[in-house]
Amino acid sequence: MTDDTHSIHHSGLTATIKAQGAELCSLKDVTGTEFIWQAGPAWPRHAPLLFPIVGRLANDELRHRGKTYRMTQHGFARDSRFAWGERSEHSCTLVLEDSEATRALYPFAFRLTAAYALDDAGLDLSLTIANTGHEILPASLGGHPAFNWPLQPDLGKESYALTFSNAESSPIRRLDGGLLRTATEPSPVKGAVLPLFETLFADDAIIFDHIDSQTVRYAAGQGASSGARLNPWLKMSWRGFRELGVWSKPSGAPFLCIEPWRGYASPAGFDGEFSDKPGLMHIAPGAEEKLSFRIEVGSS
Repeated sequence: MTDDTHSIHHSGLTATIKAQGAELCSLKDVTGTEFIWQAGPAWPRHAPLLFPIVGRLANDELRHRGKTYRMTQHGFARDSRFAWGERSEHSCTLVLEDSEATRALYPFAFRLTAAYALDDAGLDLSLTIANTGHEILPASLGGHPAFNWPLQPDLGKESYALTFSNAESSPIRRLDGGLLRTATEPSPVKGAVLPLFETLFADDAIIFDHIDSQTVRYAAGQGASSGARLNPWLKMSWRGFRELGVWSKPSGAPFLCIEPWRGYASPAGFDGEFSDKPGLMHIAPGAEEKLSFRIEVGSS
């Protein structure tokens, strides 16, 4: 245990969390397989939390009651140091509250709590946004965990797929200059399966703004072999999140991000009051919103 990081353990699983950004920076199974991208040169993050926005605002500007504030992509939580709350062998809690620094960017009172807990099968992350002020709190929140792709270095990236719990036939959205395009595109999901390959992200992230599933499995397909070793897999499930992003570097990189979101980038052409931006939560004074996601890991 240090002031900068805390590791939790349960039944052979180990997770490490940083105070900076309350960011998950490692998740290993009993064999020592690392599932989280280790922030290499291709992308310097592991699994940032996105708050108080997901994606980008037009001109990186937040407008509220006649004033303009600078708010860059995905907000400031990922670059903020959280305070440690409870820390134990199996769990930990971190808290970020509004301050003079945050109010210069986002003129609202809030408390964001991130609670991590390991059990014998996986990791839970529970996120709570509390409105500690006297006006409606407009906010978005998202996870952005990056997983190694491939999970085993001797398997090709195209051996992998995402398998959703439900068929995902609704059109998807894409970005243009970081803003949500007006036009939709046909879903690349075949039934419930999204085959993975690098050029899938040549046009940036895939955004499911009408996601029917609450669970997705990330694994190499049947018949893929890495010799005598078992192939690792992971399953993500989420509650309270309404959208999902899937992303890797358009230029190619050895990671895949599976991102539960509550909110998304400003639609192209929207440049109004922040509180009118589509996709936001509007949390009443004294109220709170709870969202969570879970990562289960194994080998087969």
